[in-house]
Amino acid sequence: MGVTRRVFLQAAIAATAVGTVVAAETVLAEPASAASQAGDVVGKISVGYQGWFACIGDGAPINGWWHWTQNWGQPPSPSNTGIKCWPDVRDYTKTYQTSYANLGNGRPATLFSSYDQQTVNTHFLWMQQNSIDTAALQRFNPTGGEGPTRDAMATKVRSAAESYGRKFYIMYDVTGWSSMQSEIKTDWTNKMFAHTASSAYAKQNGKPVVCIWGFGFNDSNHPFTADACLDVINWFKSQGCYVIGGVPREWRTGTGGSRAGYLGVYHAFNMISPWMVGAIGNVSDADNAYNTYTVGDQADCNANGIDYQPCVLPGDVSARQRAHGDFMWRQFYNMVRAGVQGIYISMFDEYNEGNQIAKTAETQAWVPTNSGFLALDEDGTACSSDYYLRLTGDGGRMLKGQIALTATRPTQPIVSTGGDTTPPTAPSALNATGHTSNSVSLAWSASTDSVGVTGYRVLQVSGSTSTQVGTTSATSFTVAGLSASTAYTFDVVALDATGNVSQPSNQVTVTTDPPSSTTNLALHRPTSESSHTQTYASGNATDGDANTYWESANNAFPQWLQVDLGATTGVKRIVLKLPPATAWATRTQTISVQGSTDGGTFAQLLASAGYTFDPATGNTATLTLPSTVATRYVRLTFTANTGWPAGQASEFQVFGV
Repeated sequence: MGVTRRVFLQAAIAATAVGTVVAAETVLAEPASAASQAGDVVGKISVGYQGWFACIGDGAPINGWWHWTQNWGQPPSPSNTGIKCWPDVRDYTKTYQTSYANLGNGRPATLFSSYDQQTVNTHFLWMQQNSIDTAALQRFNPTGGEGPTRDAMATKVRSAAESYGRKFYIMYDVTGWSSMQSEIKTDWTNKMFAHTASSAYAKQNGKPVVCIWGFGFNDSNHPFTADACLDVINWFKSQGCYVIGGVPREWRTGTGGSRAGYLGVYHAFNMISPWMVGAIGNVSDADNAYNTYTVGDQADCNANGIDYQPCVLPGDVSARQRAHGDFMWRQFYNMVRAGVQGIYISMFDEYNEGNQIAKTAETQAWVPTNSGFLALDEDGTACSSDYYLRLTGDGGRMLKGQIALTATRPTQPIVSTGGDTTPPTAPSALNATGHTSNSVSLAWSASTDSVGVTGYRVLQVSGSTSTQVGTTSATSFTVAGLSASTAYTFDVVALDATGNVSQPSNQVTVTTDPPSSTTNLALHRPTSESSHTQTYASGNATDGDANTYWESANNAFPQWLQVDLGATTGVKRIVLKLPPATAWATRTQTISVQGSTDGGTFAQLLASAGYTFDPATGNTATLTLPSTVATRYVRLTFTANTGWPAGQASEFQVFGV
């Protein structure tokens, strides 16, 4: 079984937590060629294309639910999933039945297979329709069990690119590839080089493009010496290739996620493409990255005759990062004003990290009812399923000078069809049909509309502020993730096919039940942190998945992790977990607990003490307060860790009793 880039990096950190990192070397390299004129990557939008989804019964050699699930031998379900959001599958002629409940609109919950040529054709048609120039086909270590399926995917991508007038190139991801230095050359010579004969294979400066992602990353899954990296880069150049490097964002300084002493490696590439997933999640982060990385990176590349292709990402749907396109557009604006040579979109079809631009469920009507997945309208703004494809197309036009540089997003989340401007009638008779300690069930009478009601938004009301907590095409909905013994007020609005929104229904106020010993008050609640490294942000600690985790910056104690319970409630017990894998050797973390009702002033709830996490007993520690305390914000402060010089937690659970 293979794993995603995200999981590879998680495994890497886990390994380095109990092992050592190979020392870096300082070496000199052949200089890269002068910065380039427009080609198939310079002056163009390139998208990372995984093409790694398969389904049992699709004929793929891998014969499993490849990348859709954790257990590829079993169909996708709420307890067996590898994705963060649900694709819109309406454009595919063939899909495969999952074990999820039906979608909110009653349709069966089915998924596509990348192994079907029609699927790849559909993706490249979307690229054509939205002026997306080039696809970088991801290629992990092809020598194992995934190899035959990946080989076939390269042929399918070539066919689709030729059919729809797009370009493609091979992007090797060397994560975990222990024999990479020799095997990557053999793979290129014996298999991938043949694809460069295609009219659709990307050329830059007249040379076939190849990218190598993973040199210089400072973790145990990228242990390659600088000499080995330079050997591979220079070998590809000797084969007449234009070589792109997918590198750490701190490549220029050799700090943080980058090994020291690798600047000669980075300067050997023809184009540099730093990885930004996990580093930014909002507009403020994007601006900080522009000042911290982009400006200096571009200057360094200019000085060394290297092309610069930074990442732009739409944001993780599940982490509510997208801000209906404002986050992504700010990155496009920052990159174009910096004068970059190309832009790399992370990614086209990465439903595993929620960072895909490919068509995605636009409302809860298109999401399995038992999945817990968010749709593109999660922040209350209706977005069409193709919105991020259209947004990428407009970002490309700004890069090419076809539209003026502008910080104002020109792309509308919904394309107006004209005509109907009359909103539906307001939903009526909103009432609560049930409640628990962390949920409220609502029902209402249907709205009417001249064209047709397409769905409803459920809003939580606090004073003059309304926050969307769900969407549905039905006339009932259960709001989950609430705090115990807390009063909540809700109303509902209706939408029609042209995006008209009704007046709100009557309001209903409901008080949740008292907490039980089994109710995790922190599950799916918002988090904050003092810091995090790579992709290991604080939200991983309350996502209900013990395999994802938060990790603070290294060697920077004290560090803290905080959860907002949503309202002041009684707290008695905290359960902390680390991933169950045995790679996480026994460690003791020194932790204290603070609480606050306003998020500003914190009081000590539990003094600093050492807590042991032992994989033999589930890597779990329980922190019990002397008495039940009324608090809203619960903060853990970490001051030591015997297993790794950072705070770590895969699950941060809070209980009232």
